[in-house]
Amino acid sequence: MEVWEKVNYLLDENKITKQEFAQKLVALEPKLKRTGESPSSQTILGYLYGKRELKVELIPYIAEVLGVDEQELFRFDIEYATEYNLRYSKDAREILDLLQYTPKPMLEHIKTVMRKFKKSYEEGVREL
Repeated sequence: MEVWEKVNYLLDENKITKQEFAQKLVALEPKLKRTGESPSSQTILGYLYGKRELKVELIPYIAEVLGVDEQELFRFDIEYATEYNLRYSKDAREILDLLQYTPKPMLEHIKTVMRKFKKSYEEGVREL
């Protein structure tokens, strides 16, 4: 997982839209080392979609907007069930094997949670 993917995950967790995040980040007026200027909302959206390389000097500001410590942006213990993960993950295969024993209420709960992650994945984590 890349830092921009983790940022998108945290945005979803905090129910913050990309546009709201960009506005809050711009309001903090971070300065880019190369230009000495603050990035625009459009530039920030480019970071969030993985189209632009995230600048290291923005990390403290991003963490502040998200209400997390800077190190949290580099913890990648969250894995999305991409095709690769599904094929190669022992956990995914075990889950598929165990589903036949799962009671209907639990299946409904699992579907609800998985739809949430799918939506997050489709709306930001993987958009090009």
